[in-house]
Amino acid sequence: MNEKLPWYKRLVNFLRDVRSELKRVTWPSKQEVYGTTVIVIITVFFFGFYLFFVDVLFSWIIAQIKLLIG
Repeated sequence: MNEKLPWYKRLVNFLRDVRSELKRVTWPSKQEVYGTTVIVIITVFFFGFYLFFVDVLFSWIIAQIKLLIG
């Protein structure tokens, strides 16, 4: 196909390809989505608290070093 198709025909071809690809997608069940969402939320809170406490600890250590140095 040496000649370039008009933009609207390329758009139609693209949308047709997208539709056929979406028919092949395996979508997760509601229960799988719920389970992975819960895991993500728990993980975010865990790492949020972990990083908060590590930050507090390093801030305290830096403050102690500043007190020793002067």
